[in-house]
Amino acid sequence: MAARPVLLYPDPILKQVAPPVEAAELDRVAQLLIDTAATYERCVGIAAPQIGELVRVAIVDVSEHPKAETSNGLIVLANPHVIASEGSKVAREGCLSLPDVTANVRRATRIEVKHLGGTLECEGFEARAVLHEIDHMDGILFLDRVESLVDDVFRRKSYAGGSGPVVPASDSSSGGAGGASASVERGTGESSNASPGGRMG
Repeated sequence: MAARPVLLYPDPILKQVAPPVEAAELDRVAQLLIDTAATYERCVGIAAPQIGELVRVAIVDVSEHPKAETSNGLIVLANPHVIASEGSKVAREGCLSLPDVTANVRRATRIEVKHLGGTLECEGFEARAVLHEIDHMDGILFLDRVESLVDDVFRRKSYAGGSGPVVPASDSSSGGAGGASASVERGTGESSNASPGGRMG
């Protein structure tokens, strides 16, 4: 199955809430996500809305990320929702759909997620990646989660392409900055002066 191009902000699909995926469609969409993620260096997660499939499916695999202390390997999340969370930490995130910037985002450090495949526990960087992709299915972008557009958003120094805005105008119903699609990066830094190198979807 061929890879799909990743949608870039301000594509309106990125701000829509995705409906549940039907079981008959799950394998097809999951394979599209796996094939697409493989074409992006250091990609650790991607959600179906980012490739134009408006359903609740995402994949996450942090197994090769140096900051991932724990990993469940390749995770296919279908119709996921968080049933428990604890802790809080700010760390750098980036996104395939807004490739020119990264931002400091606060996330839970441990989560329990229920999805079609059962119940999953994630910690640390893997929890961050999973939460990032679940946000995509709810039309929430990682810039929607930053506390300050001035202090917590950074232009990506190593990205060679992209011509979109550094910080899009706020259009999020959640009250944060509008406009980035979340995608977890393998080289995501842990502090505001870190140099992230991987990508979340």
